[in-house]
Amino acid sequence: MNDMTHKKFPKITQEGLDDLRQRIGVKIEKTVEPWCYEATRDNIRHYAHGIGDDNPLWCDPEYAKGTKYGDVIALPSFLFATNRIISGYVGGLPGVHAMWSGANWNWHKTITRNMEFRTEAVLKDLVEHDTRFAGRAVQQIYHVDFYDAATGDLVADADSWCFRTDRDQARENGTKYTEAKEKGRRVWTEEELQEYYKYYEQETLRGSETRYWDDVTEGEKLPTMVKGPMTATGFIAYAQGWGGLYIRANKLAWQLQQKHPSAGPKNKFGIPDCPERVHWEEEFALEVGAPGAYDYGPERTSWLTHQVTNWMGDDGFLRQAKCQVRRHNPEGDIILIHGTVIRKFEENGRYLLEIQQRAEQQDGELSAMGSAIVELPKR
Repeated sequence: MNDMTHKKFPKITQEGLDDLRQRIGVKIEKTVEPWCYEATRDNIRHYAHGIGDDNPLWCDPEYAKGTKYGDVIALPSFLFATNRIISGYVGGLPGVHAMWSGANWNWHKTITRNMEFRTEAVLKDLVEHDTRFAGRAVQQIYHVDFYDAATGDLVADADSWCFRTDRDQARENGTKYTEAKEKGRRVWTEEELQEYYKYYEQETLRGSETRYWDDVTEGEKLPTMVKGPMTATGFIAYAQGWGGLYIRANKLAWQLQQKHPSAGPKNKFGIPDCPERVHWEEEFALEVGAPGAYDYGPERTSWLTHQVTNWMGDDGFLRQAKCQVRRHNPEGDIILIHGTVIRKFEENGRYLLEIQQRAEQQDGELSAMGSAIVELPKR
């Protein structure tokens, strides 16, 4: 047992919360620069590949030339890479663990190749909760607007939130993962894996075959999408496209830790390292009360929108997406995403569909829930 087992982490204090409440509604002027300032061909492709999305509308310029866009465009969730705050870079309560837990997105314009972004963010609200994971928790909600830097047009807006939790409380007294920890990690047989790999073989893109609003019926099911099995390699693949929050090397890591000491909790070798290593270092994940190294929250939200963009095709437009993360997906888990059209309606001359989504792990336990509003052309 290493020294980290006995380390005590900072706790949520009333003084810290009172200080944080003073920031509500105040525009955030200085924050960490984004991973991507522009939607370049490579940036788009790296993000798409980070979630396992090979849609040629994002990834193949030759294919995209034949579409109404004339070039590749960015998948809607790419905007996670253009602002650290929407992705979970929270302020206040130094050293208190933050778990990204959901987002509500609205898109207003197509994200075209080489579009450059300007973003504005504010702390929107703080909400206290009592949770099974860690007892007292604070939901820290931010709002971010995304603008086309060249035209000033609003491209998208979103709310996202993290839960701030006491790590010691989560590890020592949290009950959310008691049963999962007692069962231990799932070990898969080759035959079992092949049953899930069939979903990859059958995954289809609507692509250039226009899906018309007229042809969709309420109650229609979207093809189930699989993600996994979860591996630390997969989590790192996402971080390559998305950029992470605190991942830095050498001098840049040192500079960040000098400015923000809580961004460098020490590892088992006594070396300051980024708090994001909960996503690839099981030992540290257990320290914060998680069942093991686990996926990223924005990654999971992007999986849900991936299911929708595959289904809607090149001529569809994703207007809105909501996602609530309900549990960690540790290494070894497989996630199945189900979707159903629950409403068909017209609004302001647009022909829209509402889709309800549910992501479950292999045993049927809820991993995330969400919804989407899609605009389709009418015959």
